[in-house]
Amino acid sequence: MLSFLILLGVTAQTPASAALTLDDALARALASNRTIAAARLAGPVSKAGVDVARERPNPELTYEAERELPHQAIGGSIPIELGGKRQRRIDLANATLLATDAELDRVIADVQHEVRRAYFSLVAANERVTIANDVRALAVRARDAAQVRFAAGDSPRLEAVQTQLALADADNEVTAATGEASAARAELNVLIGQPASAALTVTSALTLRPLPSLEEAVATASKSNVALALLDKRIAEQEARRAVAKSLQTPDVTAGSSFTYQAQPDFSYGWRLNFGVTLPVFTKHRAGVVVEEAELARLRAERMATEEDIAGSVTAALARATALSEALRRYQSDILPAAADVEQMAQDGYSAGQTGLVALLQALQSTRDIRRRGLQAGLEFQLALADLERAIGARTTR
Repeated sequence: MLSFLILLGVTAQTPASAALTLDDALARALASNRTIAAARLAGPVSKAGVDVARERPNPELTYEAERELPHQAIGGSIPIELGGKRQRRIDLANATLLATDAELDRVIADVQHEVRRAYFSLVAANERVTIANDVRALAVRARDAAQVRFAAGDSPRLEAVQTQLALADADNEVTAATGEASAARAELNVLIGQPASAALTVTSALTLRPLPSLEEAVATASKSNVALALLDKRIAEQEARRAVAKSLQTPDVTAGSSFTYQAQPDFSYGWRLNFGVTLPVFTKHRAGVVVEEAELARLRAERMATEEDIAGSVTAALARATALSEALRRYQSDILPAAADVEQMAQDGYSAGQTGLVALLQALQSTRDIRRRGLQAGLEFQLALADLERAIGARTTR
């Protein structure tokens, strides 16, 4: 009767639809979530940036007409970049592309975290509807029993009225639980790229799952956490920016030549060669290097702080999940079966005239509260597990 924590999270109010496991929901979000789709659009931008970085300076064509000899000249020049500027730009563009991919991974991890929370919130909401319907069914039986006893003259009319009030309160509980389930379904639908009103049947349960040890969790987080991976890519990108800034300190040269003509009587045709170099007199690009080095130091400090924060988050999330798993285990093995026995005994005793209405209503209220707390313990465990997986940066269970 009270096996709702290990049964499928399906309610009678949910229209028939394809069963959706947690892995199915995560896969749909990866394929159809609009936030992920928007983040993917940054990839082509970064790829185009690589092509831009590969571009070379264009040559310049000039024409001169002068009063002095030679009267006309056609020339050309081409800037020559020194200091590996072009290669440094390409390296920066490639590093930016990798950072963009890491940012996409972070967005995906965030969305998957939201999907997991929304999924089990819907499971819990469906179970609340089940509990509310069960309580209503008990309230109906209590009302019917009170009516029978009142008609037989074994109880006052007050008991019949009280059971009617209890039934009305149960009806309100069913209405509220059904509305909450509809809201949770809409939130999950949006996350997986479906219309908010689409029919959805979730199949995973609020069951206990094994937890990793603290050492395993911290070690996995140091290797797999998407926030650390993103910072590593940003640090590499910033190192490339610093290399670009340093390459600008090397002056560029310009090489050119001209074809001259109409210089009679000295000559009919001639040529010129010229070279130019940028003199670092006013701008030596030192400030740019200082800026990039300061930003690099900031990112490295942020990476160290983030690593410490993640270790703390993993420790806290694991401690919370461990405590909740113990509470959920007690609910499943001891508290809920005992509450079911109490509920049944109270119902049988009242129907047989052995106990009064007050005892029955108290038993029903107590059982309902215990079932709700058991359901909440199951939901909180799943949410804590989701927080643990987010801190670690990898799935801890399947």
